[in-house]
Amino acid sequence: MILEQNKLPLLDYLNEKQKQAVVSTKGAVLVLAGAGTGKTRVLTYRFAYLVLSGQSGLHQILAVTFTNKAAFEMKDRITKLINRPIEGLWLGTFHALAARILRNHAEIVGLEKKFTILDIDDQVRLLKQILSHENISEKKWPAKVLLSYIQRWKDRGLKPNMVSPEETKGLADGKLLDIYQLYQERLLALNACDFGDLLLHNLDIFQNHSDILKRYQHQFRYIMVDEYQDTNTAQYLWLRLLAQEHGNICCVGDDDQSIYGWRGAEITNILKFEKDFPNADVIRLENNYRSTGHILATASGLIAHNKARLGKILYTEAELGEKVQTVGVWDSQEEARQIGEEIEALQRHGQSLGDIAVLVRAGFQTREFEERFLTLGLKYRVIGGLRFYERQEIRDALSYLRLVHKSSDDLAFERIINVPKRGIGDTTLRHIYMLARLENISLMRAAEQLSKTDELKPAAARALENFLKDINRWQEKAAQLPHTEIAKIVLDESGYTNFWQANPSPDAPGRLENLRELITAMANFENLEQFLEHVSLVMENDNTELQDMLSIMTLHSAKGLEFNAVFLPGWEEGLFPHQRSLDENGIAGLEEERRLAYVGITRARQKAYVFFALNRRVHGQWQTSIPSRFIEELPTQNVDIKIQDQFYTPMYEHKEQHQTMVLADYQQAKKNKTIKGNFLIENPDIFENETGQYTTGMRVFHQKFGYGMVTMVEGNKLDIMFDKAGSKKVISNFVIPADKV
Repeated sequence: MILEQNKLPLLDYLNEKQKQAVVSTKGAVLVLAGAGTGKTRVLTYRFAYLVLSGQSGLHQILAVTFTNKAAFEMKDRITKLINRPIEGLWLGTFHALAARILRNHAEIVGLEKKFTILDIDDQVRLLKQILSHENISEKKWPAKVLLSYIQRWKDRGLKPNMVSPEETKGLADGKLLDIYQLYQERLLALNACDFGDLLLHNLDIFQNHSDILKRYQHQFRYIMVDEYQDTNTAQYLWLRLLAQEHGNICCVGDDDQSIYGWRGAEITNILKFEKDFPNADVIRLENNYRSTGHILATASGLIAHNKARLGKILYTEAELGEKVQTVGVWDSQEEARQIGEEIEALQRHGQSLGDIAVLVRAGFQTREFEERFLTLGLKYRVIGGLRFYERQEIRDALSYLRLVHKSSDDLAFERIINVPKRGIGDTTLRHIYMLARLENISLMRAAEQLSKTDELKPAAARALENFLKDINRWQEKAAQLPHTEIAKIVLDESGYTNFWQANPSPDAPGRLENLRELITAMANFENLEQFLEHVSLVMENDNTELQDMLSIMTLHSAKGLEFNAVFLPGWEEGLFPHQRSLDENGIAGLEEERRLAYVGITRARQKAYVFFALNRRVHGQWQTSIPSRFIEELPTQNVDIKIQDQFYTPMYEHKEQHQTMVLADYQQAKKNKTIKGNFLIENPDIFENETGQYTTGMRVFHQKFGYGMVTMVEGNKLDIMFDKAGSKKVISNFVIPADKV
């Protein structure tokens, strides 16, 4: 409801939908804010409007953000709008606000007011103590693994007595519920809590002490929530309890940008808003101030394929701009080369590197771009993560390889002597350091000497002796085997690969992909020495002081950012949508992957480029790739299709003639629905085949992989067990029956 007395000047800076979202202050309001539609402006103006119009005091508004950065930005903007000091606001992240409430009532849940909030390292250390006391093998059940289960339960608002025994069956020898209970008891004894407890204790207080809940319900006459699509169950329950008194809750979010299901976010929270708050107003912000018409139409056409969404259509009053460039290349190396060349062309036309981004689905993809940009002299930074060779798992792996290459590398020795843990503790290390200093020898040499004495306890001595035997064995093999093979052996036999395979953290699969990408990178060098020298030079090339650098980041890290030009490589089945998401979450996983693609496209202001490669090296071996289903879903009227030169067949005399024929064939094939995606893929090794020609059991021939047998047929996609190359997925036009060779 628009109040006549509130015709404040600040409303003149809003479009009609934004104004409606700001002045609709009574009751529940869901603001569906599409990408680039002014979400932050609505939140800050709404806060200022409530205060300046006299509807609310500063401390009667509860404003919840997801990051400290967002909270700081909101506070700064509100200060400027209100033009007076606003200290002590109830504005911050869920955790910060919940901690503030908990300190006021800590004794109710058995804590003192000055309780400690433990970080992840302290949480793991505490859980290890409990596992040891309960005689549960930490090697079999790593503390980090079990802690992740506990944190997921807390995100769902579940205390130990609320967790179903079925969920814990077989975990920690069937004792995980008991461990959870002991963990909570130890936290209370230490006058401490973890981040999950902040909301969990709040829920406990609110649900069991109605007088306290009513106090906060009465105080917070207005509640505003940012990024509502990313809330988990505990956050949802907390908000619902606080909003029951006045019902004046305004949630701002975008169901099409819900991309954090893997860390507990529940998209159903935003989808069922109208059910939770009957008679709620739903206001759609669809006027995009960021991107051109073609970019918005492409993103909207793609996300329309999702079923679980409330629905909106972004539009812009800006010009149509250039169509989204959809480019098919021969392989991932060519993908990096073409993107590098296009970035150089943008530079020549005056584009700042700081306004260009490469957004990848998986962290391992960054390596190839980093290498290429270093070759071209393009300054870059990796946002939301370290550069490839700076990542923990890569540094660990490199330290193993450096030690195999040179035993006297003390820094490498120090890094991996007990990674993964092998029973070599601080006492043993002190002995090694002392002997090395006294004798002026390397740590490796000192360890060898110590292992032959009685200075160490038997268990530590055995562990050290086994480690040294491993290093010596790998060094002997290094003289006989290719360096890539040695790397695989070292990572496997050291237990480092198993260490990450057993780790349940969301980033563990990505770390394993990075390790495989490391071996792929090594294949580009003749030997281990050359590769290690290359890495040293790459690490030396650090220009972080320079401001004008292009950005490389994952799509998840890109949310909330925007750039003039955005490159989106790797749009292939299995990579994007990622196979792990499909396997673990089915349709829900596919739809979250599609939302991730939508986020990627809408980061672009003026230019967007989508790439896919026909061949990509996976786990060190080349594999034929199939275009992502998302490419097929891009609206053709908003997309320009580019076919790489290598795809041209020699049957046409001129490239232009072939391009015309390809596009004509493409349009016809698209009409007949006989191809996958927006590409008619052709190259010198393609064959004219009849639909349905292949059946399981047939012998076929592939130009690259040789002879094999078809094991599965799905449309134009074949699974083939090749005689020498193993199992591959290929497109039917890339093979011919063996009897026709």
